[in-house]
Amino acid sequence: MKHFKQVLFNTLIANVTTSYLWFAVTFWAYLETKSVLATSIVGGLFMLLIAATSIYFGALVDHHKKKSIMVASTIFTLVAFSLGTLVYFLLNEHITSLTSPAFWLFAGIILAGAVVENMRNIALGTTVTLLVPEKGRDKANGMVGAVQGVAFMVTSVFSGLSIGLLGMGWTLAIALILTALSLLHLITMVRIPEPEIYHDPALKKNAIDLKGSIATIRSIPGLVWLIIFTTFNNLVGGVFMALMDPYGLTLFPVEIWGVVLGITSIGFIAGGIVVSKVGLGKNPLRTMLIVNLAIALLGIAFVIREWWPLYVVGMFIFMCLMPIAEATEQTILQKVVPFKRQGRVFGLAQTVESAASPISAFMIGPIAQFALIPYMASDAGKAALGWLVGSGEARGIALVFIIASLIMIAVVLYAFTTKAYRNLSTYYLKKDTSDQTKNTAI
Repeated sequence: MKHFKQVLFNTLIANVTTSYLWFAVTFWAYLETKSVLATSIVGGLFMLLIAATSIYFGALVDHHKKKSIMVASTIFTLVAFSLGTLVYFLLNEHITSLTSPAFWLFAGIILAGAVVENMRNIALGTTVTLLVPEKGRDKANGMVGAVQGVAFMVTSVFSGLSIGLLGMGWTLAIALILTALSLLHLITMVRIPEPEIYHDPALKKNAIDLKGSIATIRSIPGLVWLIIFTTFNNLVGGVFMALMDPYGLTLFPVEIWGVVLGITSIGFIAGGIVVSKVGLGKNPLRTMLIVNLAIALLGIAFVIREWWPLYVVGMFIFMCLMPIAEATEQTILQKVVPFKRQGRVFGLAQTVESAASPISAFMIGPIAQFALIPYMASDAGKAALGWLVGSGEARGIALVFIIASLIMIAVVLYAFTTKAYRNLSTYYLKKDTSDQTKNTAI
């Protein structure tokens, strides 16, 4: 546990630093360009690259010692942030336009550093198994979740304050210093005892084994449907991802918006605590659909009028619901997927599901920027839909939230009626997991 706590502390520094800079770049991009398109593309690229690299990063983690992976990813992130800082100061006068190559060069370099840092998060999950006795792993995983929640909360506050009070230049300098300190601490203070590389023997021949993972998914009644449903929900979630910051920045100065994100992100911790105390019910699949229905209804309620208390309270409830929704899918997969296949199935599912968010983010940015926002700013739009969304600067964005939420409501209600829902629910309730962790080698 001593070694694990050192790794966890180092990961906290790295995650806070990377999130701090990435949040700051997202805020800065909107404030400099005043374009929803910019934030949708930047956010969409991040999720797209996470989806594209997750399986490969997982294979690298299995084939190398965990500390080596963490050191290599931190070095890459430090180099990327250094190059991004150089580009920012050399091309500063050209970097504030959405059509400028310098803007996308700067954002792309910072993006690369943030994405590669995700590889050490994958490695962190394996160190729980490596360093923590079996009886303590649940508590260790809870510590990992707490670190992730704290990182999100802290960076939400400080990113907005940093951009508003210090500017992008000082924000880059702070990120560089903290990344260098985390690397120094990792190299000199963190030990991960690993006399040899432990991994599935099958990975020697096939690191990813997509064919085997797909066959496992297809063999479980209704599981393909579950992944498709979650993927569709992520399509709708991409709309929220692309527009939540622009909507908030129309209601608050950037410094205050960062504080609002930090306060509402406490909901992540609250939702996780609720799950840890009361569980997910007898049928987590049913719970997942109910939670998604609540999220959709919330997506309408918190933007129905341009009133900041409504948005803040709605965001807090939204944050509370998100960890519950994520926990339901993980709980289902952990029970119905054979233990020896869980890592690869989880990776494949995450890749497919994560890819949906950037697709919708890329689509909704242009639609909102060039169609719905101008329409709601026009006299015709106000006359036609003013009764529904009210008046204000962000009514076009609000209309996008409402449309996306109505689509989600329709899909969730349909899901309750499907054969796939009944089959997977029955399979889950009858599945015997007494031998899940036996004979795990392939």
